[in-house]
Amino acid sequence: MTTRQTHTAAGAWDEPEGATPRGTVVLLPGRGETAASYARLGRRLSADGYRVRYVRVELGDVAGARAAVEELLADESLPAPRVLLGSDSGAALAAQLVPELPVEGAVLAAIALPSALQGSATAAVGADWADEVDARTACPVHRAVISADEEFTRGAIASPVSWETGSVGAQDRPTLALHGTDDRVTPLAPALEVYAQASRTDVRLVQGGRHDVLNDVAHRSVAATIVLFLESLKLGPDVPPIVTGPARTAELSTAAVSRSGSAAL
Repeated sequence: MTTRQTHTAAGAWDEPEGATPRGTVVLLPGRGETAASYARLGRRLSADGYRVRYVRVELGDVAGARAAVEELLADESLPAPRVLLGSDSGAALAAQLVPELPVEGAVLAAIALPSALQGSATAAVGADWADEVDARTACPVHRAVISADEEFTRGAIASPVSWETGSVGAQDRPTLALHGTDDRVTPLAPALEVYAQASRTDVRLVQGGRHDVLNDVAHRSVAATIVLFLESLKLGPDVPPIVTGPARTAELSTAAVSRSGSAAL
């Protein structure tokens, strides 16, 4: 198959030429990050048919980020389902926006918490760049990417997040939460408490994962988990499982027969 240049613009990745677009992922980055931080993930998701659009997020301009997301969602050429995918402060923003926007779901990765809930990120990360990189990721490729990125804001990971992260409990859309077990920036225990506030959130822990969980050593498995969520979401808002074990298959078949019988009465 002939493929077009997948990275069609800064922060925009499209499905291969001739492929059917399967949905849209609106990507909200975390503190300090740029579109370059997500080139690998954007290419991977777009290869599976999902259009990915990066939205720059400034900590002091939530209204501007929301307006940019709304403008994207107004583009009727972007296929459904539409999902907000946020990391760090972008995950906190996605949790805040998802109840108010025309999207079908959300993916929250390593959600940033207000300092009152998690303590000082500065103390957890350290003061110099080597400490920050170590807290962010163990992936040598991602380490090289963010170290070479002149637009990456070093030290921003310690900036306070004032957004009301607790609003994750107010959203009622299917949500996938991804979190590294070795995350020093947003410790696992308080993050789990926040994720638990939303009844429709499916939490997946990345063993040994650090804060940049979308770009850490297990980035392939994390991307595959996101694709599974997106594919299930295409089947309906209940996010039915696609790949199951024999027991689960029998359970689903019994339920289908029961529904069929009830419909015939």
